[in-house]
Amino acid sequence: MGRIFVVELDGRSYKCKFCKTHLALADDLISKGFHCRRGKAYLFNNVVNITIGEQEERMMLSGLHTVADIFCCCCGQIIGWKYESVHEKSQKYKEGKFVLERGRIVDESDFSTEFYIDSHASMSDPEEA
Repeated sequence: MGRIFVVELDGRSYKCKFCKTHLALADDLISKGFHCRRGKAYLFNNVVNITIGEQEERMMLSGLHTVADIFCCCCGQIIGWKYESVHEKSQKYKEGKFVLERGRIVDESDFSTEFYIDSHASMSDPEEA
């Protein structure tokens, strides 16, 4: 097996939840209104650092589509699918686009948020007699 070259994306990006490999830029996000068996999913114009599985006909909520599962090129986890072709005219906008499952990706803002905890014990004012 050859060496894996990983593309590092500049700007706000989505990464693999399992190994933090860059997958897509926020600017390539088309829609957050997609769903999969495991929950929410996002539609993207372009993704990087993936391998594409075998094409298959799959019945989805929006009809029959030819899709291929996509996997993170670093850890091998399934992260979504690619629309290879669609059968209905109203769904043509999906052709060549990628869906990333929300539960399998992280947004940079997901893990850059800092939490501050007050480490001082709280004290109340003494009661007046």
